[in-house]
Amino acid sequence: MLIKAIKPAIIGVALLALTACSAVRLGYNNAPQLAWWSADGYLDFNQAQTPAVKQALDTFFEWHRSTQLVDYAALLVAVQASVLEPTTPAATCRWYAQVRERVEPSIDRLTSQAAELIPTLGEAQFKYLEGRQAKGMEELRRDFSQVSSEERLARSVKRATERFEQLYGKLDDAQRRVISANVAASPFDAQVWLAERQRRQRDVLSSLRRLVAEQADREQRVAALRAVAERTQRSSDPVYRAYQQKLADFNCGFAAQLHNATTPAQRARAKQRLKGWEEDVRSLIAPPPT
Repeated sequence: MLIKAIKPAIIGVALLALTACSAVRLGYNNAPQLAWWSADGYLDFNQAQTPAVKQALDTFFEWHRSTQLVDYAALLVAVQASVLEPTTPAATCRWYAQVRERVEPSIDRLTSQAAELIPTLGEAQFKYLEGRQAKGMEELRRDFSQVSSEERLARSVKRATERFEQLYGKLDDAQRRVISANVAASPFDAQVWLAERQRRQRDVLSSLRRLVAEQADREQRVAALRAVAERTQRSSDPVYRAYQQKLADFNCGFAAQLHNATTPAQRARAKQRLKGWEEDVRSLIAPPPT
């Protein structure tokens, strides 16, 4: 659905404080087109729907550029002020919480715009979405369930190392051992995560079908989409919520431990990286050249 297609672009910019990439300027300036390709990949829009969806995406990113990026830059400034000092798991969790807070206005805006599209959707598109979801789940199962535990561990260590090195630069052997030990000890459970992801996919599909079948009015559609978005962030399953909190707490401790193992030179590099990302974000606030 439209929210699912655009959300990664929003989070990608909001998470610049921790996981930004050097291509953010190019990616953001092309975000409407990238989001269109993603959305069309999920719902296979017909000729009549296409202009409205593209216009909605343009409108969304115009709003996002003019209202959200200043706050993202301010967050990056705040992180720069603290990155030279040691940290704690609680402090790291607070930074993550601030990132999530900055995503919420965008999700709210998306639900409002996506609500306009729902009455135009048909069963053929729901079938297409169902097939796209099944394909995605199969790809994830191959990545997480059909390889050995040793290979999964190695891949996870590699991904974590690359993320930390984006910020701090080259890690030494002792720091890599910190990563390996934490990844091995992580409470992440691929089967639990995959089951929850599949539940969310069913939730999205059944919610869309119900709204169309019941000919829900706009207020009902917005409320339903916001409820789906909330269930995506906060599972309706209390057991999974407890697991999610345990994993989040662990990851905050992991990030804090690695940060505290870095050298003054690595922290200085991290500050410079954050400054560069701040400048990237500020450069995006002005409209792109035509």
